[in-house]
Amino acid sequence: MDPVLVLLHGFTQTRQSWRRTAQALAPRYRALVPDLPGHGQAEHRTPSFDACAAYVRALAPTRTFTLAGYSMGGRIALHSAFVLGPSVVTRLVLVGASPGIADPAEREKRRAADEALAERIETLDIEEFAREWGAQPLFADQPPRVAAGAHADRLRNTPAGLAAALRGLGTGVMAPLWDRLPELTIPVTLVVGERDAKFRAIAARMAERLPNAQLVVIPGAGHAAQLEDPAAVAAAIHQSTASSSASA
Repeated sequence: MDPVLVLLHGFTQTRQSWRRTAQALAPRYRALVPDLPGHGQAEHRTPSFDACAAYVRALAPTRTFTLAGYSMGGRIALHSAFVLGPSVVTRLVLVGASPGIADPAEREKRRAADEALAERIETLDIEEFAREWGAQPLFADQPPRVAAGAHADRLRNTPAGLAAALRGLGTGVMAPLWDRLPELTIPVTLVVGERDAKFRAIAARMAERLPNAQLVVIPGAGHAAQLEDPAAVAAAIHQSTASSSASA
């Protein structure tokens, strides 16, 4: 029976953002790629971290699995790993993700900024917001083909769904997990793009606290490494999972 792999997308994306990575992994894994609450076909699902953990478990209710997530999906994956435990989530792969904001004042500032952005999203149509979101410095160096694909994927969402997701799954409302990282004994692979300086630094700090971590830098890639080089991200997922199986 093929091993199960669950892939969680980032904010403003849908399950389609993992399509090329899932295709590269298809011969070896049964990949489950859902739309997360507030996004795509799940726009009306409740966007909260605990609801997402239950949603993830329901995808494979009788199986253990590797759980991978990008950015927002990575934060959800990390939270879900703690909620579901090692008897369910046997390996974690985090792409351009963080454990949240440790400082309470900074976290509250981010929560207020997320609320303001959610209110703004609700005043725009999806085309307007998709253009604004894609114009962030975080995505400035994406190749044109990647930027166009990301924009098309954002158009599968709705302003109401994205606003709800930001309020329920934003970094400002996430309980930080920095102090709990030493408890996470399952293998964790931290994947970051070479050009993504902010999240490379975060990943390095996480690797220092995690008992069983591997850091993989994708050459030439930015924040959305799975969009820019899906084959390399697929290879990182497969290599880490295969290594875990061999040592089990």
